[in-house]
Amino acid sequence: MIRIRRAAGWVAAGAVLLTGCAATSVMAGGPDEAARQPHKPFKIYGNTYYVGSAGYSAVLVTSDYGYVLIDTGPKEIASQVAANIQQLGFQLNELKAILVSDARPEHAGGIGELQQLSGAQVYTARPGDQKLRPGEKPLKEDPREGAHMGSYPLVPQVWVVQDDQLLGIGNVRVRSLLTPGGAPEAVSWSWDACDGSKCIAAIYAASLETDGKARRDAEGRKAVEAGLARLEGASCELLLTPRPDDSGGLARLEQADAKEDALRKPGACKAYVQQLREKSAKG
Repeated sequence: MIRIRRAAGWVAAGAVLLTGCAATSVMAGGPDEAARQPHKPFKIYGNTYYVGSAGYSAVLVTSDYGYVLIDTGPKEIASQVAANIQQLGFQLNELKAILVSDARPEHAGGIGELQQLSGAQVYTARPGDQKLRPGEKPLKEDPREGAHMGSYPLVPQVWVVQDDQLLGIGNVRVRSLLTPGGAPEAVSWSWDACDGSKCIAAIYAASLETDGKARRDAEGRKAVEAGLARLEGASCELLLTPRPDDSGGLARLEQADAKEDALRKPGACKAYVQQLREKSAKG
């Protein structure tokens, strides 16, 4: 059973179920070829594994009673992600949840295929659920939607999370952190990556890169700053991002060889936010 807890306590997951389908999309031209190249899956630390491609992240968090996948990358790498999960010795039918950092195709394009293969439930924040439904009109608050978007496989249901909501999936506890900026629905995910009793506070930070329009618009700037502040204040010792290079690259994680001392970086998210602020200030 999957349970969801708000800050005030546990509630049944069905209470937040939105009936809907997901019609995902693919940007004209598709993701770049180099980022789609296969990459050998590997253990990051304890119960946390990298199962994405060379340039698009997909992170698997395991437990004895089911697994969680954070992001799928674009649809072109869905089969890679599935094969990587199996290569590590995990069964796709044990995948219970797919968490979406935002509903853009480069992060969630493989969701239809992977959901179909596993039967996993899909979680995102509003208005991401609207983007993932067939027949929805482009959302005005996200200028990247519209003419550049197409359709891709349907997801039978979309669950919507609120800020600071705790999902209980198997033995995995994952908390949602709403971090708008890169997309209105952008949500980062935090959990404890554990090896026995030793745990590292991990965060998969949603893309917070913004376009010029968002920075010029007062409401856009407010949303971006809210997302940055939310991430900056979170407990964060291991930072992962949809594009691995944004958080130090895959080589850094592989060279750490799943060793706690090499991976634990207190204040990792705070340093990342500072870099984003400096980059934004330069225009």
